[in-house]
Amino acid sequence: MNHDMKRIGVVRGRPSAEIQRLFRELATRWRQTARIVGVIEESGGPDGAACNAGQLISLADGASFSIFQDLGRGSTACNVHPDGALSAGEAVRRNIEAGCDLVVLSKFGKLEAEQRGGLMPAFIAAAESNVPILTSVSAKFDVAWRQFAEDAYCSLSADYDVIEEWCRTVCDRG
Repeated sequence: MNHDMKRIGVVRGRPSAEIQRLFRELATRWRQTARIVGVIEESGGPDGAACNAGQLISLADGASFSIFQDLGRGSTACNVHPDGALSAGEAVRRNIEAGCDLVVLSKFGKLEAEQRGGLMPAFIAAAESNVPILTSVSAKFDVAWRQFAEDAYCSLSADYDVIEEWCRTVCDRG
């Protein structure tokens, strides 16, 4: 497999909760040999909500950033709280500045695509530092993603071995 040594890997093809679980498992394994920073989403919104925002968990220190906002009963709007996501993005940006081998960011989503908020400070810091990024992108945000990442990314299937091989290649872990 050759992903042309793209330093950004975008995982696609599975529901977000499955991708987040895969990221969590891989990050736990990789921490034994690499400095991993970033955030992984844990869902936690109420059943039946327009989206299932809960919290972002820091891979660097376990800090939790709430991204849930209660919009009231019957709301059909997405309940992701922009302030919590932006705080998480800023924390990851600081972690990147302190040094790391890989950044895992739960997803490039609505806040990043439409408002350049959310985790965007972390995406930018990692890209500017030439640190590999592992993330996911929903098809509905593909246009904004391509505008941000241009041709610096490769698409990866949500397969443990595929992602592991990509990481070995871009992180120079042999």
